[in-house]
Amino acid sequence: RAAVYRVIFLPGTFQNVSVSHNETVQAIVSRIPPEVAFVTLQFHTQHRNATLSYTRMPGLGLSLTAVDSGLLSALQPGQTTLSLFLSSPDGDTVAGTGVILPFSSTDPVPGACNMEFNLEIDPNVYIRYNLYETTIRFAPANLGYERGAVPPVCDASTGSNTRWRLQYDVYRYFLPENDLSERSLFSGIQTVADVQGMMENGKRVMTLLSSDLSTAVFNSIPGQGVIYSVIVRDPLLNTSASYVPVHTYACSFTSTLDSCQTLGKISTKVFFTITGLAGLFVCFFGHRFFKCELFCMGFSFTAFFFFVLITRTTELNYDICLTLSAVIGVVGGVLLVMSWWRFGSVMACVVVVGLMLGFLIASTVLFTPLGDIDVFRRSDVVFWVTFCCIMIIVPLFFVRWPREGNITTCGIVGAYAVILGVNAYIYTSLSYITLNILKRFLNNNFNAMFTDVPFQTIDYIMITVWVVLGVCGIVLQLYRERSRPFFPPSPYLMWLQERERRKTNVLDPSHHFPSLPNRFLARVQQLTRRMEPAGEHTPLLL
Repeated sequence: RAAVYRVIFLPGTFQNVSVSHNETVQAIVSRIPPEVAFVTLQFHTQHRNATLSYTRMPGLGLSLTAVDSGLLSALQPGQTTLSLFLSSPDGDTVAGTGVILPFSSTDPVPGACNMEFNLEIDPNVYIRYNLYETTIRFAPANLGYERGAVPPVCDASTGSNTRWRLQYDVYRYFLPENDLSERSLFSGIQTVADVQGMMENGKRVMTLLSSDLSTAVFNSIPGQGVIYSVIVRDPLLNTSASYVPVHTYACSFTSTLDSCQTLGKISTKVFFTITGLAGLFVCFFGHRFFKCELFCMGFSFTAFFFFVLITRTTELNYDICLTLSAVIGVVGGVLLVMSWWRFGSVMACVVVVGLMLGFLIASTVLFTPLGDIDVFRRSDVVFWVTFCCIMIIVPLFFVRWPREGNITTCGIVGAYAVILGVNAYIYTSLSYITLNILKRFLNNNFNAMFTDVPFQTIDYIMITVWVVLGVCGIVLQLYRERSRPFFPPSPYLMWLQERERRKTNVLDPSHHFPSLPNRFLARVQQLTRRMEPAGEHTPLLL
């Protein structure tokens, strides 16, 4: 029989609690003021489940097992104390932080019109995530009522004196970047657990009416801690109440292959490390080494396109998709270089380079809050038409200023590739400039998500690095190339001109050189023919 330990909770005061596998913690709430009509007990852990129940032995409809759990208790007249129970369902010791939040009879009751989940009154926010999206759901609330009174009927009518007048504000709060510590999570939970804390520190991302579906979809950011909460408001009485906040890192703490601690796959780190080094080279030397620049741009363009194509049309795993895309990207880079080598059309190659810059600029524009405007979120057609227009406009400037445009692309795109290389080791939100576009390509329902990401100290540092690298690369290349030809000549065309010159200019000593095949045959014959002894072949001159 498990031992029972008592922990005293005071309303509004956080209490850190550790629950062993063979014990039950009785959470006792004391000194509840008479004006409080109902209370919620929240309990939050980082990644281990805890069971919160009304009774000592958890039962269906009387308990909830989750990482972020909460129970709501309606108080009876004269009641000043309350007991709830905490236990560990998985046989492990669970450490978490809990708090009791009191609400008056005029405040809305979160989850009191629940028709979907197990609890009769369910103040919890339920969350699920995948690589692309994070979805939260919650049960509708009801109007507040006095202690001992009969709760208002949920769906008798939709008038202004019913729960249909209630509104739901969905809030989001980002934890510090690159911080997966329990201390950081508990500090964030304590900051935003109640209505006032979330309104002051969180960001309201949407408001739902009672007639809307009680669900919201967001962009997943693996490795980034996020706390979501819902605040239900009664606009008639100007009162509000908070649901139980829920958090996610969009990754698993228990996975052995791809956990939050080892989020980046080795294949991804290798790929983007090489990308970062290539980007640094292109940023400062791309125009000088034109063939290398064309290869990098052709590789990027082709690899991105085929990664989307392979992922959408096959069921191959991530590593195989990435490897195939890299191999095809090499072929694409070689083809772009060979097209310039063979045909010498600089303008055609520069247009491809301009499309790369246009892609990055379009992605950056729609990465800003502009991308979360309803017209872009609700219509894929509007989004992609706008994206393509921005992307296509940029290469038009390259027709007038091809060298300056090419050098600008080298600086901006090369510097961003460096940022992607850094992101393989240190998380930065700037990677989502292009990752959001990739996710929208791969996920049919991505348009319904809110795609804004946290901007914290590391992101401002990375923006500074991007700008400094880009400006330095552009200025250096413009200065170094100021007296040189706009673009290097095509090797194949130069060879044709040289061959034609040798044919027509008999005074040129190279005119009398044998052709390359003849020289090669002569060299083979020298290597295979037996050497004759030296001797005189002409008479001596007396």
